[in-house]
This record gives sequence, C-alpha cells and structure tokens, in this order.
Amino acid sequence: MAKQKKQPRPKAITPKGFRDYFGTEVTERAEMLQKIAGVYHRYGFDALESSAVETVEALGKFLPDVDRPNEGVFAWQEDDAKEGQDWLALRYDLTAPLARVFAQYRNDLPTPYRRYAMGPVWRNEKPGPGRFRQFYQCDADTVGTSSMAADAEICAMLADCLEEVGIPRGDYVIRVNNRKVLEGVLEAVDLANVSNPNGPPDYYDDMGEWQANILRTIDKFDKVGEQGVRDLLGEGRKDASGAFIDGIGLSDAQSEPVVAFLTSKGVNNAETLQNLSSAVGSSEIGYEGIRELEEIIALLNAQNYQADRIIIDPSVVRGLGYYTGPVYEAELTFEITDDKGRPRQFGSVAGGGRYDDLVRRFTGQEVPATGVSIGVDRLLSALHAKGRMDQTAKGPVVVTVMDRSRMADYQAMVAELRTAGIRAEVYLGNPKNFGNQLKYADKRNSPAAVIQGSDEHDKGIIQIKDLILGAKIAENATYEEWKERPSQFEVPRDQLVAKIREILDGQD
Repeated sequence: MAKQKKQPRPKAITPKGFRDYFGTEVTERAEMLQKIAGVYHRYGFDALESSAVETVEALGKFLPDVDRPNEGVFAWQEDDAKEGQDWLALRYDLTAPLARVFAQYRNDLPTPYRRYAMGPVWRNEKPGPGRFRQFYQCDADTVGTSSMAADAEICAMLADCLEEVGIPRGDYVIRVNNRKVLEGVLEAVDLANVSNPNGPPDYYDDMGEWQANILRTIDKFDKVGEQGVRDLLGEGRKDASGAFIDGIGLSDAQSEPVVAFLTSKGVNNAETLQNLSSAVGSSEIGYEGIRELEEIIALLNAQNYQADRIIIDPSVVRGLGYYTGPVYEAELTFEITDDKGRPRQFGSVAGGGRYDDLVRRFTGQEVPATGVSIGVDRLLSALHAKGRMDQTAKGPVVVTVMDRSRMADYQAMVAELRTAGIRAEVYLGNPKNFGNQLKYADKRNSPAAVIQGSDEHDKGIIQIKDLILGAKIAENATYEEWKERPSQFEVPRDQLVAKIREILDGQD
C-alpha cells in the first residue's frame, strides 16, 4: 500500500488586498465611530445594521460592471431548487443596502427615513498602497424628501463630525456643487453640432457617451489646469511623457461654457453663484441647480455655518455622473509629507450628494434621497499625520505572580483594580522566571506592575513598579536623579488602587 502523501501546512499569510488590525488600531477606529455616531444621533438619525450579503440583482447599478455580476465584487452563485439560481455578493457599499431596505420596509418606516450605518464593505478590485479590498464606511442618509434643508443638514453634520473627531476649524473645508449646474453647462456646449473627424454624434444615440467624455475631462482639471482642459476638450495635448492624448473635438466656443464653469469660483459664495449663472447660459436646469445652491447656503448661514467651513466649489466633479443634484466633499486643507518627503495636502476624507433614483429600481417610483459617507481610515491617517493621535496606547496594569499557591490573592487585586475602572490583568504565563513577567509587561506597554511575594504578603504591603517612569529614567537619568525619583516603591496593600490611580494620572 502506497504511503499517503502528507498534506502541506497552510501558509500563515493575509490574503492579497486585505490586512489585519491589532489593539490600538481597532480601539482608535471604534472610538472614532462612536464619536461620529454620537453626532449622527444628535441630528436625529437612527442606526441601521443591514446584511453584509446582498443579491447581485439588488446591488444593480451600484455594481462597477452590471454585465459581469462577479466583477468588482466578491460574488458567488447559489443553486437552490426552489428559488432557482441566484448571485449573491458581499456588499459593495452601504448605499445599495439602504435602497433595498427602504423599498422592503417602506410601509413600516417613517418618511423621511433618516438612518446612519457603519461597517466594512468589500470590493474585488486591484489592491495598491493604502487601497484595500475591505474597508470601513460610515454613512448617513435621508430618504424621502426633496427639501434642500436635508442637503444643508448633511453639510452641517459633516462639519460637526470632523470637529468632533479632532479636526479643528481651519484645517478642513466642505465643498459643495450641483449636478444640475453641470447639466446646464453641458446643454450650453451644444453637442449636437460638434465638429469631429469621426463625424458628429447622433444626438439621441451617442449623447451620453459624449457627455461622459466631457465629464472625464472636467475631472482632470486639478491635474492639468485650465489650458490642459481646453486642449483635451479640443484637439488634444501631450502628456508628461510626451505621448499625445486625443481630444474630444469641441470648438473654442463649445469649450467655453465648460471652462467658465470650472473657473467660476469667486472670492465668496455670492460671486461664485454669479459666475455660475453666466456659465449655464439660458439652461433652465442649470438655473435650477444654482437656486438649490443658493438655498443651501442661506440655510447654512442661518445656522452659522459660514464660508470658513462650507463653500461652493465648481471643481467638485467626482461622481457627478451618479448624483442627481447637490454634491459635497470634505477636504482636509493642511499639508503632510509624502513618502518622498514632498509636501502635499491631505485631500478628501468624505463625500456625498443627492441621488433621487435610489429606490426607483425596486418600486418604479422616484424617491428623493441625499447622504454622505465618511472615510474613517482616511480620517485616522490624517490625525496620525498631524500627530493628534497617541501612537502607543497604554496596556493593562500587570499583577505579577510570585507564588503560584496564592493565585486567589492576585486575582483579588485585579478585581479591585477593575472595579475601580482600571484596566488590569494577572500574568498567566509560566511565573518561574520573574524577568519574563516584566518583559511581558513591557511588551504589553503596561503602565505599572504589581509585585507581592511571600514576605510582602506577610507584612501587608505590595511593591509597585512604574514602568513608564522606569523606562524614562533608564534612558537619560543620572544616578542622583534615579535615587531621587525611584520607579519602584512599596505601599500598604490597602492603598493598591489609590497608588495605581496616582501613577496613571501622573502619566497622562
């Protein structure tokens, strides 16, 4: 009989595009989510926790490629004799589940329905530096109202969230634009009379593609500037490598409304609105978008959210193809240093807008909605970059074990500390080597260690070692300073909690 081949051991590696989070990282995220949830709750939003798995049919247009249901998402096909074959997928974002939930429970939910949701989402996309296939989103949405007050409220709430988590006023700006204004600009372009080597587009068949090309060009404004956009709208331009990029083929007159739109930002919101009015020409939908922006700004001013926090900015164009009205983006304005030592602005940490087609796919009726999504991981990175997060969180106080037969006494000590609200644990490894216990405490970043051998127990005392102070003294203290400020001392057993609290207060 042939010898059975031994199965190889599995490799202990994290799947590509995913990562593991430890201790402080998990705690920091949880604390930030709690702060943001507090703001959402204060604004009257209710929590919603929907399924992490949705049918691909429910995800629908929210998928990156609806023709390939397993492209862009982690999907699998289920085979059920009763239900037939169906595709399921891990949720791609938190918006598509909201559409399904509202459509499913609309008769039981209040209208408007105000909900917030927090949790991981999954995208089956090519990973890269800082780009993972699983990440957290933190959303708040209002479904069932077309009032611009809902959009103004989202902007105000977003500003409050940033300040609540530690981004001070002056280090961020909420930028607001409107999809309808851009539609007015596209109307002013007059695409039906485009002159192009490939011939003019058929107005009904190709207009969507041409508008998409213009949107993609607009999206490059921050990178290529005004002249670069003019070139790409026209015949084309050479990129940084010298390669020629074909343009769309618009004339100078047709390009002018787009350029006017992108360069319409004024010294204040009133001037920007005036410039946008010129950019949209006689477009009715363009003026409708401007009136909505005017209303949003007026409502924000009434709540004392001025232009130092929230501004109208036509350069906010990302995702405009998805939205149907106002859009907003939170940008951090301070500088950080990149991997090559170059200064750059941190950039966007949140975005959202109005998307009135949210529930139509399920009900056949238009249901107005607006919302925002905050990038929690991006916010945490920003706070770390500014040195506003404690890089090393304190571990628990460690009660060492000097006598195995007295484990009950040591457990009584940690129980006292925990009852007093102090994080503590008993060393549960092999207590034979006391040095290893202190090494464990150091690795746990413990602020203090409690020591009580048989002699100390008989005398009714304990030894307390201030590990943080001890490390500082070991680094740079003289012998005289070490004698003056000893890092280990004895106290009566009944003063355990009081002395530990004193040490912790002194380390803060």
